[in-house]
Amino acid sequence: MAKDGQSVTRAAAVHQQMRSDIFSGTLQPGDRLKFQKVCERYQTSVGAAREALTRLVAEGLVQSQPNVGYTVTPLSIEDLNDLTEARVELECLALRKAIENGDRHWEANLVAAHHLLANTPFGSGTEPWHTDEWGSAHTAFHFALIARCPNRRILQMARSLREEAGLYQRWSESFRPSHRDVAAEHLAILEATLARDADRASTLLKNHLRQTARLIIESNVIQDGQYIGKNSGPVADIA
Repeated sequence: MAKDGQSVTRAAAVHQQMRSDIFSGTLQPGDRLKFQKVCERYQTSVGAAREALTRLVAEGLVQSQPNVGYTVTPLSIEDLNDLTEARVELECLALRKAIENGDRHWEANLVAAHHLLANTPFGSGTEPWHTDEWGSAHTAFHFALIARCPNRRILQMARSLREEAGLYQRWSESFRPSHRDVAAEHLAILEATLARDADRASTLLKNHLRQTARLIIESNVIQDGQYIGKNSGPVADIA
């Protein structure tokens, strides 16, 4: 039993390490993930590697194809557009339901999540992307917005799609501030939500998500369906 517990713990550790490497760009879109190399890189067993990869597939961070094996999920403009529209539909629906069902405790948690986000530095030094601390606060705020949606399946799907969108945001190097005032967008969404103005809150959230996708596409890191890495063009901000 102890052995099984150790195996589960090791698989979880490998999963977290690989997940971190994907979001940091150490493992890039389209990279092949061969078992032998994965085991060597993360000093783990085939069983733990397989379990970690299976979890990454479920999160949309890795793909599994017959006769190909595992690869880091590739980028494409078509997929980004599909992903964005799916997020718009689900997150706006979840937000409307949260506004209908939210109570004062939900409001308090939402205000607290926004306060943490607003007071967390975006970046550090000269790095063009956000800190992990800001990223965590940002995700927590968006999850707090929809937390009172009573439909657990809608919540689960909305959260899963947000995780997938994180790949595009990180890989496109889209994290330095531009002419866009993301803080003001978050504040406007918060205020409309607290005012229980579902129409305005949903419209603001929809525009927030679509603007991010548009700026990622304009950054030109995806050309002819291929991720081309760093660039000197416009960059997007997080949504």
